Amino acid sequence: MPNTFASLMLLTWPFVCLVLFKRLPLERALIWCILGGYLLLPPKAAFDFPLVPAMDKTSLPNICAFLFVVLMLRRKVSFWPESGAARALVLLFLLGVIPTVLSNGEPVTYSDPGTSAHGLTIAGATIHDLLSVAVDKIIVLLPFFLGRQLLASETGQREILRALMLGGLIYSIPALLEVRLSPQLNIWIYGFFQHDFEQMMRGGGFRPIVFLPHALWLALFVLSALLSTAALARRASNADLVRLILATVYLVGVLYLCKSLATQLYAIAFLPVIVLSDARTQLRLTALLALVAITYPILRNTGMIPLDTILEQASAIDPDRASSLAYRFNNEQILLDRAQEKPWFGWAGWGRNLLFDPNSGKILTVPDGRWIIVFGVYGWIGYIAEMGLLALPLLLLWWSTRKSLPERFSPYANTVAVILAVNMIDMLLNATLIPLTWLCTGALLGYAETLGRKPRFGSTGPGPLFGKGPVIGRRRNAKTPRTTI
Repeated sequence: MPNTFASLMLLTWPFVCLVLFKRLPLERALIWCILGGYLLLPPKAAFDFPLVPAMDKTSLPNICAFLFVVLMLRRKVSFWPESGAARALVLLFLLGVIPTVLSNGEPVTYSDPGTSAHGLTIAGATIHDLLSVAVDKIIVLLPFFLGRQLLASETGQREILRALMLGGLIYSIPALLEVRLSPQLNIWIYGFFQHDFEQMMRGGGFRPIVFLPHALWLALFVLSALLSTAALARRASNADLVRLILATVYLVGVLYLCKSLATQLYAIAFLPVIVLSDARTQLRLTALLALVAITYPILRNTGMIPLDTILEQASAIDPDRASSLAYRFNNEQILLDRAQEKPWFGWAGWGRNLLFDPNSGKILTVPDGRWIIVFGVYGWIGYIAEMGLLALPLLLLWWSTRKSLPERFSPYANTVAVILAVNMIDMLLNATLIPLTWLCTGALLGYAETLGRKPRFGSTGPGPLFGKGPVIGRRRNAKTPRTTI
């Protein structure tokens, strides 16, 4: 269980965010409020209040960032995108939980077919669950709205890459310490270990985890830092070029020591793309990956994903990893069959989308990929809403550049797009959707909207051109303080 210091860290994070917003530029403060909480706050520790989602390392920074931007800095935050598709997806994301909860009011009973007695029973969803899930959905999207409003510019995108680079370099120090000593930092500082320790052992050594949910999450973060550093090195002046090249090489070594085969393959595939290809090529690739992620359940269910070939290739690289991948695919198929019983709105929460042993209550299926979790819990409606929101900026950016790059196209937007696309592909294997993912998504959507309306470049964000949708906040220099909703 988390110790007192873990609770203290959660309590002090709003004050840390206050200092960030007082002393740093707005874009930088916003990014570090969310990224810093993700990297430093204790996993699994939370303040669980009635009727609202738990305040933990993801929800607490989201709320703090939103409140400081709106109440302290008096900046407007629009909840209504310009794009009609984005508006529809936001509504679907927020309102799609209503039919999910209402269609799952009945309890689910798992019985042993060998006996006549009932086994494990999971209660049905209630109005209380609807309120809690609805609030949670809004909190989840706060970085998306903030990123769209405040980071939809070359400055904001550069700050994202710079934060990922610096965060990766700083976080590599405790990560390398855990490679050498075994994952112990969360135990030493927060009093518990956040996952299965056996999964941190790999190849005769250890995989670092630090304060993240799993070693795979840390490896993906290091990959994002690596791609960001390589992109910054590509555009660096002579004074910074050598240091950024050395940082890139260093992060390649750190990623190798993270011992994650998937992220190493991502690096082999995408690092040359970042270094060698032009922006239009990168955006075409990200759009293609977005389409694959959106249609993956259909491709998976119709057998169009060559699972056997993938397993053969994985076995040639590492038989143990191939065995783990085969286990994932088998679980996916079981959960996919379960999801097909309620394909449109899903099974709602409390593990109703899983299979349990009716006698022991033990979970018989392990959902690894984010896609199968969302598909099982919220059905097609929830899946299309979530993956559609993540994919839409990539598709819009590709559409805006399909003939040629607009004048003064941001040199950093394509790298943020690549990082988002890689994250989406990884979500087919792991549940690696984090607040920073939503922040990048919002920043790219806002930038794609500015391209669609031929904006004035050089501004700090979309500003008042975001239309007349729901807006929270006020301008810093407004003569009459007021809040508009």
